[in-house]
Amino acid sequence: MSDPTSGSLVTTPPPEQPGIVADTAPVDAGLPKAKRDKPRGLLGDAWYDLRRKPLFWISAGFITLFVLIAAFPFLFTSGSPTSGSLSRSLEGPGSSGWFGYDIQGQDIYSRVIYGARASILVAVSATLGTVLLGGLVGVIAGFRGGWVDALLSRIADVFFGIPFVLGAIVILFSLNPRGAGSNEWKIMGLVILALVMLTWPVAMRIMRSSVLAAKQADYVVAARAMGASNTRIIFKHLIPNCLAPVLVYSTILVGAYIGAEATLSFLGVGLQSPVVSWGVMISDSQQYIRVAPYWLLFPSAFLVTAVLSFVMLGEAVREALDPKLR
Repeated sequence: MSDPTSGSLVTTPPPEQPGIVADTAPVDAGLPKAKRDKPRGLLGDAWYDLRRKPLFWISAGFITLFVLIAAFPFLFTSGSPTSGSLSRSLEGPGSSGWFGYDIQGQDIYSRVIYGARASILVAVSATLGTVLLGGLVGVIAGFRGGWVDALLSRIADVFFGIPFVLGAIVILFSLNPRGAGSNEWKIMGLVILALVMLTWPVAMRIMRSSVLAAKQADYVVAARAMGASNTRIIFKHLIPNCLAPVLVYSTILVGAYIGAEATLSFLGVGLQSPVVSWGVMISDSQQYIRVAPYWLLFPSAFLVTAVLSFVMLGEAVREALDPKLR
């Protein structure tokens, strides 16, 4: 005798209605099968999130423009940043000079274009030095622990406690006193050295915290149990998994260093002539603000735009790399 309820166990598809087509295709059907099956990693998720943010594309576009200006200034101007004519002294913006002329009759537009090279070069070089020095010390302190960690942390606290402006003035005046002849590369090198010496403890603390958290992870414990050396653990497991916070910090740090270089140049202890930079131009224009405000306006506008671009890019990268903020 058949079970009267057995018919309910068999499901029959509903009849198709005219004019209605069932959508059974998967969402990612247009992608190749290899890409659909391959899971995204941390960087893949970050890029997927970044490319949907208008703020990222705006800041990246400005940064690309500034990098091109710094690398190839002759593509944006045919004038010389150092040649001038006194007959055009303090002449306002016009067809002959888009941004006007300074007290020596030099084209401000050409100086702004060529000034991007020194400002960005100093900022990028100082950022690389800070991240390399601070990251190396942070990895050693976090991985070794014990008295090594305590000693390196106390040394970092000493540098961290030095006021930035005061420390930079002391370093630059000691290594390059006023009146001493110096070429532009030596001046930029001293400014980079001062920036690195005064800010590396921040990168050290960030890397140290990341290493302290990562060295207790299961994959590190498993690698150590399988006989991996300390060098392999550091370069194969710890550093790749601890770079995200340092990358975010370095992106923001480039913008901060551009502003710091301009601050030191404005105070007369940073970049100096014959170096052409935005900070030097702002410093030279402070006595002529009422007579020629455009001399201060244009390099300041480029400076603020560059700083904001790097800071906004760093914020976008931070949100993309942090799963809690996505």
